[in-house]
Amino acid sequence: MKPDFDKLYAIAEAQAGYFTSAQAREVGFSAPLLHHHTRRGRFQRVAPRVYRLKHFPGSPWEDLFIAWLRTGPHSVISHDSALALYDLSDAMPAAIHVTVPRTASRRRPGLRLHTARLTPEEITHYMGLPVTTVPRTIADVAFSGLADELVIQAIHEALARGLTTEAELQATARRRGGRLARLLAQALEKEPGRAL
Repeated sequence: MKPDFDKLYAIAEAQAGYFTSAQAREVGFSAPLLHHHTRRGRFQRVAPRVYRLKHFPGSPWEDLFIAWLRTGPHSVISHDSALALYDLSDAMPAAIHVTVPRTASRRRPGLRLHTARLTPEEITHYMGLPVTTVPRTIADVAFSGLADELVIQAIHEALARGLTTEAELQATARRRGGRLARLLAQALEKEPGRAL
């Protein structure tokens, strides 16, 4: 198969300029050809099996794209990293959080991997990345022990910006219970502008 730069560009364009060696192979780029273009400065190797188009404009979420590509197409950005992607918290995650299938390797330096079964309804795309939905993200950070005030802040921000609804959060809290239900009740009680 002849290498198709246009197809590779289309793949990379949807991923902030990044692509995997497997994606490149699908459009005709063998390992030696990838190496050749990397040596010539057209591609830049940023992680094992992850490359970037050298002159593609930068993105504020490049680290998340690299993490997602490193962990495979069935992984999703989640927990604290999803909260940061949605801009729902002042907290900066110490590591990139990714939820991976139970069968995935759990060794990825610099990443915090979670294994969980996610339903299709719990996954969306935001800023070009597969990410847990806002209700699932809030549930995940509540259960992972994020400070109460940061979870409540995330709930207020998500509702104020229309990223989720009270009904969606209530349904998630009914399914998950525990700390999420308690924090949601507190957040709704203190929600700015809410009639008591």
